[in-house]
Amino acid sequence: MWRILKPFCDLHICLKVRTTTSKTRKRDVRNFAATTNVLAFWGLHDKIKLFPIDLQNRPAWYKEKVYHENKVPSLEHNGKVIGESLDLIKYVDSNFEGPSLPYPNAPAKKEFAEELITYSDTFNKIVFASFKGDTVKEAAFDHLENALHKFNDGPFFLGHELSLVEIIYIPFVEKFQAFLSGVWNYDITAGRPKLTKWIEEVNKIDAYKPTKRDPKLTVEYYSAVFLAKH
Repeated sequence: MWRILKPFCDLHICLKVRTTTSKTRKRDVRNFAATTNVLAFWGLHDKIKLFPIDLQNRPAWYKEKVYHENKVPSLEHNGKVIGESLDLIKYVDSNFEGPSLPYPNAPAKKEFAEELITYSDTFNKIVFASFKGDTVKEAAFDHLENALHKFNDGPFFLGHELSLVEIIYIPFVEKFQAFLSGVWNYDITAGRPKLTKWIEEVNKIDAYKPTKRDPKLTVEYYSAVFLAKH
């Protein structure tokens, strides 16, 4: 049995797959978008049961029966609970059948991918810090623009190869773009042609399209969370 929870606006979605074997196929799990939409590249919705959870009023059963730290996302499999997004992704990739995550083989690209994955938490913290009306931290988006200049053989962070890096960044970039534009009239793509192209190309990916959120919902939620006292 699986329980996977993810941030999704003011809700978290619990994805549940019923199984009696240890070799659950990756394609049975889909639509893990808001923290990382990695699982959207793998499966079918008819294998999943969704459980919306209000973050302001989390049900007692989640902490008591699923994850005692009461954080999301989390995954429970064979009695083991994984509670960090990146650890969860790597666990699924290592322990379940199906296609592996898109990850580079070339040493230089692999090293760069690890750097970007490590930076993702810093990127998110920097941008979130600007949501209360502080000066938009342009350095964070400049970092992505510069990173996209590293390999010129394609529009993605690692060139022509769509990778785990895209899967980790795009859910946040999508929401940051909506909120900063809708509330602060700040265009994250202005003067950043590589970032502009990257967003355009990712938006063409069929597996990503169903995970996108209505920008208005993103603006409403972030406004309630970050601007309520302003």
